[in-house]
Amino acid sequence: MVGAGEHGNRPERGAYACCGVRIDGYGPDAAVHALLDSQYGVARGVHLCNSYTLALAFRDESYRHVLNAGDLNLADGHYVAMVGRWRGQADLTERVYGPTLMLSTMDRGREFGLRHYLYGTTDETLARLTAKLAELYPGLDIVGVEAPPFRRLNADEEDELAARIEAAKPDILWVGVGTPRQDDFVAEYTARLGCTLVPVGAAFDFNSGTKRSAPRWVQRVGIEWLFRLAMEPRRLWRRYLIGIPVFMFGVVTDLWRPRPKHVQLAVQPAVQPPASSQIPCQRRPADAEMPFADNEPAEFPGLSEQLCGENP
Repeated sequence: MVGAGEHGNRPERGAYACCGVRIDGYGPDAAVHALLDSQYGVARGVHLCNSYTLALAFRDESYRHVLNAGDLNLADGHYVAMVGRWRGQADLTERVYGPTLMLSTMDRGREFGLRHYLYGTTDETLARLTAKLAELYPGLDIVGVEAPPFRRLNADEEDELAARIEAAKPDILWVGVGTPRQDDFVAEYTARLGCTLVPVGAAFDFNSGTKRSAPRWVQRVGIEWLFRLAMEPRRLWRRYLIGIPVFMFGVVTDLWRPRPKHVQLAVQPAVQPPASSQIPCQRRPADAEMPFADNEPAEFPGLSEQLCGENP
């Protein structure tokens, strides 16, 4: 497969810290171009970070390390992108919304023969999703779908998954198993599966029509969290009513925390790439150190357990 960036040069693009996590300064179009360069045999781990993700990472050092070791961290949140603009990332005029990223990459990837594998949710949702995608994007190459068990894979299941991926040879593996589990999955299996892994959470449900997504205007003004809370109050109230204040506190503490590695202040606004530009993501060493402040803020006992839900 020849990707969109096969013959271009990579533009310099900055990154910033949010709740102690490195967020790369890619807007929606640049993020799609980065994924169009995916190719089986090249392992890349991507993470989509919203305020919930970062609230969890703020208090969970191991999860923070998982995100900071990723190859590409995208601002999948209105307020995460807003913090990026405050911190010099002029390219982040809007967030990189997971469901739209998935659809846009699939649509534009048809030109390059991009091969996709869907991993997550339920058999019923996957059936609806694949039928809808086939209708929307004729010629889309989906080489595998599966609904995994909602638990860690055992050794035999890991071997079987690796064998299926090797046989299918996808360029992108879309993962929808819920936050933070899907980010842990990306960190654990990217190198072994040898392709680009992108966790998109509820994108499977939204793009299949299983769940209703917030209207576009609600997303633009940054109150999607309120829409989702109204739709699923019993499941999501802790995530938003506790998680949002924690996220805000984490943003403030970034002012005195040392920045994660690979974060630098943007010298000038990032430029959106033309259709032929290359934005490869180089695999960072798994043992790369991520420095954090020793003087952690006050404790929030049991916060991860309170915030975690089944889906993002």
